[in-house]
Amino acid sequence: MAESSEEHQGKDEDRPEGAPELKQSEEKKAEEEKSLSADITYEVIRREGDDELERSTGALAWSGFAAGLAMGFSLVAEGVIRSHLPAGAAWAPLVSKLGYSFGFLIVILGSQQLFTENTLTAVVPLMARRTREVFGHVARLWGVVLLANLLGALAFAFVIGRTELFRPEVHHAFREIAMKAVEAGFWLTVLKAVFAGWLIALLVWMLPAAETSHVLVIVLMTWLVGVGEFAHIVAGAVEVFYLGVTGALGWGEVFGRFIIPTLIGNVLGGVTLVSALNHAQVTAGGGKPHG
Repeated sequence: MAESSEEHQGKDEDRPEGAPELKQSEEKKAEEEKSLSADITYEVIRREGDDELERSTGALAWSGFAAGLAMGFSLVAEGVIRSHLPAGAAWAPLVSKLGYSFGFLIVILGSQQLFTENTLTAVVPLMARRTREVFGHVARLWGVVLLANLLGALAFAFVIGRTELFRPEVHHAFREIAMKAVEAGFWLTVLKAVFAGWLIALLVWMLPAAETSHVLVIVLMTWLVGVGEFAHIVAGAVEVFYLGVTGALGWGEVFGRFIIPTLIGNVLGGVTLVSALNHAQVTAGGGKPHG
């Protein structure tokens, strides 16, 4: 439909002096190229969250289990790359941590359920509609997805840890990577996990505006998580479960030194620093959450 003369005149009045006069098709292109506003991004995330909350428990469980398995390829890719790099080279982690992105690429582009993504998408609808019913749905989603992710991670770690699928030098790389994950104390691991939850939730917030650059955004953000040695509950679970199934670390230490502090930190980073702050940005700016 052609623009009315009033609409066209309004656009002419808004145009700064000296700015080029655009044709209707060019005006449309200019509008399309504008970055998404905070309100639009918020609404995209809220609708995605509503869709996730409506999924059945079975669908969430299978998707979460698949994501836990897929995240194992972060350890595999990083370990394989590391095994081919010079031992002790200061720059080696900058290259090997590119492998850390593989699992995230599979999970996010494959629309599988990853716990740290749901700390953002599921919480936004809860902030928009703070009811007992929505809280129950969020708790169900979190519980099912987290358990399924961890079971998938455990299954993957068991297979690579108890078989000769990979060469000894690759297993050596796996063990070095995994031991790095548990070398920090409890509260330092919590802090590392806050940063990981923060970055992964920011990644989810950035994707609606990324358009054709999804792969680049995912790789860069998750590479930063890896090279910064921040703790991610699912990717890191594959690593520490590998230590458990190979007997390199006791199961009490697996959970006490990594799983529990990382879970606390990821939730704090994803919910407090991203979900809550972006919700406040929209509501304080005059936007009104839909529901």
